[in-house]
Amino acid sequence: MTIAFQADTSLAVIAYTEGQTREITRVTLEQHVCAMIRWLESLGIQPGDRVLLFAPNSIEWVVVALATLRSNAIIVPVDTQMSRDDLTHVLKDSAPTIICVSEETLGELPFQPDCQWLKIETIETKLSDYVDTNHTRASHAPADEQLAALFYTSGTTGAPKGVPLTHGNLRSNVNALLEENIAKASDRVLLPLPLHHVYPFSIGLLTVLAAGATMVLPRSLVGPRIAEALRDSNASILLGVPRLYEVIWARLEARITKQRPWAAKIFHGLLNTCIQTNARFGWHPGRWLFRPIMKRLAPGLRLAVSGGAALAPELGARLNALGWTIATGYGLTETSPILTLNAPGEGKLNTAGRPLSNVELRIVDGEVQARGPNVFNGYWNDPVPRESIIDDKGWFKTGDAGEIGEDGYLRLGGRLSATIVLPGGENIDPERIERALSAHPMIREAGVLDNNGQLVAILVPEPDTTDGPDPLDAAADTIIQTLPSHHQVRQFARSPDPLPRTRLGKLRRHKLTALYQTLSHQNNNTLNQAPIQPEEMAPEDRALLADPAANATWTLLTERFHDHRLTPDSRLSRDLGLDSLSWVDLGISISERAGVELADDAIARVETVRDLLSECINAEQASEQAPADGKRSALSAALANPERLLEPRDLRALAPRGPLRHAGAGAALLGCQLINFLFARIEVEGALPKGGPFLIAPRHVSAYDPIALTAALSRQELEPVFWAGLSGLLFKGPVQRTFSYVARVLPIDPGAAPRRSLALAAACLQRGHSLIWFPEGQRGQEDGVLQPLRPGIGRLLAAHPVPVVPVWIEGAQNVLPIGSVIPRRGHIRIIIGAPITADDYGNDERGIVSAVANAITAIKTP
Repeated sequence: MTIAFQADTSLAVIAYTEGQTREITRVTLEQHVCAMIRWLESLGIQPGDRVLLFAPNSIEWVVVALATLRSNAIIVPVDTQMSRDDLTHVLKDSAPTIICVSEETLGELPFQPDCQWLKIETIETKLSDYVDTNHTRASHAPADEQLAALFYTSGTTGAPKGVPLTHGNLRSNVNALLEENIAKASDRVLLPLPLHHVYPFSIGLLTVLAAGATMVLPRSLVGPRIAEALRDSNASILLGVPRLYEVIWARLEARITKQRPWAAKIFHGLLNTCIQTNARFGWHPGRWLFRPIMKRLAPGLRLAVSGGAALAPELGARLNALGWTIATGYGLTETSPILTLNAPGEGKLNTAGRPLSNVELRIVDGEVQARGPNVFNGYWNDPVPRESIIDDKGWFKTGDAGEIGEDGYLRLGGRLSATIVLPGGENIDPERIERALSAHPMIREAGVLDNNGQLVAILVPEPDTTDGPDPLDAAADTIIQTLPSHHQVRQFARSPDPLPRTRLGKLRRHKLTALYQTLSHQNNNTLNQAPIQPEEMAPEDRALLADPAANATWTLLTERFHDHRLTPDSRLSRDLGLDSLSWVDLGISISERAGVELADDAIARVETVRDLLSECINAEQASEQAPADGKRSALSAALANPERLLEPRDLRALAPRGPLRHAGAGAALLGCQLINFLFARIEVEGALPKGGPFLIAPRHVSAYDPIALTAALSRQELEPVFWAGLSGLLFKGPVQRTFSYVARVLPIDPGAAPRRSLALAAACLQRGHSLIWFPEGQRGQEDGVLQPLRPGIGRLLAAHPVPVVPVWIEGAQNVLPIGSVIPRRGHIRIIIGAPITADDYGNDERGIVSAVANAITAIKTP
């Protein structure tokens, strides 16, 4: 397949990589391709040799692929997430002459064939040795019959089969798509799909470059990186698969409605009105109505193309109503790949589209058959005899059921190979049952199969589904009753993990039988309590782990929750038991492992492990780099200028007291003194040092502790002091908020807003005020024992190394026990220790926490 590049400076590829955005013009790309051709020739590459590409998308991947095509060699693109068994088969079956790998994929190879090796990371530098500025063009175009590429099917029914495509196959499909005039030279086409599949390779690479448009490669194939590339590149066309659009829709719906029933009702009402208006009159009010929302997501997007699998018509209608134009296509790897097209604006999304100009279709015994220059000529090494799939007149049996309407549009009915034939002779389309089951709000996925002559199903529940199988079975039974009697599913198995799928979301049906047998012999309440393995995850979740920050976070979670059934759907609160204070510990660990800091608003959005991984990816690019010694986190560095992290309303809490507030503080102090007189005999040892500011770190045993501390400090000592108080306790009502404002209590929320809380405390110290900070974060339950200190004090002191005054309190738990609201008479002992300085505790965050804990414990006496 030859692509002629204009010798100009227009952009050919924009690639987002770690730390930079790379751009390559068409003339530079042409020079690199020609240099790569010379390099391959120097390595002895011959026509027909296989060059296997086992690496993530990159500019170098594109260069190697185009150079291989022009060299009359055969490119073999391989999925970087392919299982070891399948990869072993592909390496042996394709017998490559050259293997091109990346640093991260080299270790994934089950064995290393005896051939030549290239590392993708070295290509850009190495090409300079082969640049010839006097010769920038390949000397001849490959013939149509010459093999160009060997794609391996995703193995939905067994071991991957090699699909050899010729230059004529690829060229005919590209030319037919160019006739549709879908992409223009001014377009930027975002490709969030791996190039090892023929759909993104042919459409996203070959067709885009042939049209003169710009190809955009996101940093990785995960939601946050795709959103980043959509915004930053101003992409006008998005080339995706249905599962990507399902995720986009779910995120949009959640963001707009924010799980508020009234907001959801309004949104869906407006959306349905737009859908009906579009269907009846052809108008698009959603393009105006939802424009502000869609502009934030993808400011320049005009067209969303879906392929690789069938897009649900309902989802297409929703996205169309939101303002995007939707185009879909149907085809197979064996057909290079497109057979039919729902072109932009045609809007028949309940069909697979009309045939391309050079494609013929017919229906034989209910099966779709195709003929044309884009159809391959048989599988590599003949795992399936050619005569069983292509007749003597060139008609290829697609294996898909369908019919062609009077309008010429193809309507598909599912894979014939997936049809289940019951003992009574009934033909069952499992996809019909699966669609019906998956439409229920309690069921995320369903896989239907034949088990000893009976229809059974594997159900994957939505995360919110009540524990236990009964509600799920009841929901499934309700759905099944709406189907014909011979479609009745007799038994259900419940799976906590996603069903096995290909990278493009197709169900691997050949794996369902073994999975069902395993599940049916287990009690669904006592399934394996260990984290899910990455290869068991859904394709989009495996793609998340390709990002270093997400992978490091997942590894951390598997270590911390090694005895839980940890999956991307696991709820951090309900399933893993994380409370608000645990977020601080987890945040510290994520910072150290993944090098990212989660913002307060990000934490508020996180419900599942998948949410957390996505937010870590979002935060990765924005986070500041920690110093090389690793002793201070990025947040500690940011806290050096804390007021930059705060809103003006936050700083009002630090404003000087006016006369009214000063009088209120005096009255509050008198009230505390009266309470102490009535209920507590307080013994104080030691005194607060002169000067300041200090961080006063008391042991915390009772809600009475702050009242008792007022007896340990004079009026003059209390005047410049601020208190750190939990916002959920001291700011939840107007009375509490007023008292806290008067008493100089800073609202601290370590769970939902750790950055804001620490920034407020840091600003207090930076302004020269002393701060009383209870470092345990919660009241102790055991007498005489200091609870583990929360890591926030380490971050705070790493940023502002003021002296720390340790304070031991005992007896307050007897005056006001946990759960009581009225004090009772008792004895309280307060010991104020000698301050420790930065010379004592250093600047290592964990070391600071340990030093403060030791200082508090050291002043305890029997």
